[in-house]
Formats: sequence, structure tokens, C-alpha cells
Amino acid sequence: MTQPLPTPSWSHARAAWTMVLATLMWSIAGVVTRQLQAAQGFEITFWRSFFNVLSLLVILPLWQGPGVFARFPWRRGAFWLSGVCWSVMFTAFMVALTMTGVARVLVTMALGPLLTALLARAITGHRLPGRTWAAIVAAGAGMAWMFAGQLGGSTTATEWLGSLVALGIPVGAAVNWTVVQRSQAHGESIDLVPAVLLGAVLSCAVTLPLAWPAQATGHDLAWLAMLGLLQLAVPCVLVVLCARVLPAAEVALLGLLEVVFGILLVWLIAGEAPQPEVLQGGILVVGALAVNEWLGWRSAQREPQVPIGPA
Repeated sequence: MTQPLPTPSWSHARAAWTMVLATLMWSIAGVVTRQLQAAQGFEITFWRSFFNVLSLLVILPLWQGPGVFARFPWRRGAFWLSGVCWSVMFTAFMVALTMTGVARVLVTMALGPLLTALLARAITGHRLPGRTWAAIVAAGAGMAWMFAGQLGGSTTATEWLGSLVALGIPVGAAVNWTVVQRSQAHGESIDLVPAVLLGAVLSCAVTLPLAWPAQATGHDLAWLAMLGLLQLAVPCVLVVLCARVLPAAEVALLGLLEVVFGILLVWLIAGEAPQPEVLQGGILVVGALAVNEWLGWRSAQREPQVPIGPA
């Protein structure tokens, strides 16, 4: 049985702010993708996942000790299921970005909180407070309004296909956060942080045959190496830790900040100006998240801190 190294206790507020940081790091993908010179499609996905693997091969031993790989829970179904979910999320995201606009991909991901809430309720029986359901509805309305803004122009078949590919992201996320929460709720001594590495390896294996002939320049590889470390390895590890403290639906809800941050970054840096509806919807999303977290913070002040780690 896997025995992860003990981790200091995290408060609800600390976990929430860590999620905000992780979503900001996630959101740089759209901007970086627009900087690439030659790499396309599956090659982008392969190199990003490859550099994610290299980063985690360094991060995990430094963090959990040189014996971390021997402690991987290879015989646990939750480990493999979480790894497959990460692989789907890694692969679908980058492939979708090469097929359609950044805003359309990110808005499609807005289904995540609702899917996660429903799945977590069915699998773990976890009941969400009314404030979180209200936030999901409000954020969903903001996302719908943002999506309406993206329909203002003509949409090609490839762009619609990109939106369908992007649906794999919220589905994979919903299953993943529920797996983490279920393992935690049942007191299973299993560390699912290494599942991020497994997901990256699976993503590499799936996309390698489709990535040839490789066209990435040295310039492209430098950008993709940064994505592998700062946009995948570090934030994904942080999110797994947050998911041990926050309810699965709240993790997915906070994850919507990636949409807002991502659209703003490609607007400010890459010049992809969003429709007015996108900005208006983004304000509604941020407002819903802020109110939900403020109410959650007030509630958490009257509760003991929840430790990260096995029960």
C-alpha cells in the first residue's frame, strides 16, 4: 500500500488561492500556442506532454524522496483511472486549440463544474451547499453568454469539431476530481499526484505516432518545454493537492478562472480581441466565483482545518 509523505495542513482559503494560481498557470497555453513557428496539431501535444514527463521525473523525487517511483500504486484502479483522465485532458486541450479559437475551447470547458457536481453527487454522495449550486448556475449563465459572443462570426466545420474535441476536457476533469475526492473520503492511503506523470506518459504514447514528421524548431521546443513545466507539471500537482481539501465541484468551479485568464491573455498579448459578450460573461463568472469563495471562507472560519494526505 502506498504511503505518501506527510504534507502540512491546508486551510480552505489556502487551497482556494492555490487553485487560482494553478488556473493562471494553465491559462498561458493559448498565448504560447500562438508563438509557435512550425509545430502543429499532435506534435504540439506530444512535446508538451514529453516535457511534462521530464519535469515530473525531477519534481517528484525532489519533493517525495528518491524512492517515490517504487511507491507508485500500480495495482490501484484509481491510479490508472486518474492517469487516463489526465491523458485525455492533456491531449484534447492542445488538439482542440489547433482546430478552433482559444475562447471557444475555454468556453466549452465550462461544462466542468456541472458535470463534476452531478458525478460527485452520484458516486460519493457529497452534498454541495446552496451557495456552490448558485455559483455553478451563475457561472454557467456567464459562460453561455460568452459562448453567444463567439457565435457572432462564421464557424467552419473544423472549428465545430474542435469544440467537440474540447468536450473531452470537462468530462475527464469531472471523473478525475471525483476519483480524488472518493479516495480521500474513503480514507484510502493512495497518492494520486503520480497519476499526473502517468497521464503525461500515456499522452506521449498516443500522440507520438501522429506527431511525425516532426517540424518543431528550436524556438518551438523552448516554448513547449516551458508549457510542460509551468503550464502542466507544476499546476497539475498543485490541483491534485487542492482536490484533497476542496470539494470536487469547487475545484472544477474555480478551474473556470482558466477561461477568464486565458481569454484576457490572448487578448492582451496575442491580439485576439473577444466579443463584448465574452467580457460581460467573464465578469459574471468571476463575480460568481468571488461570492462563492467569500461565503466559503466565512464558513471555514468556524471549522477546523482539513489536512492534506491520507486519513
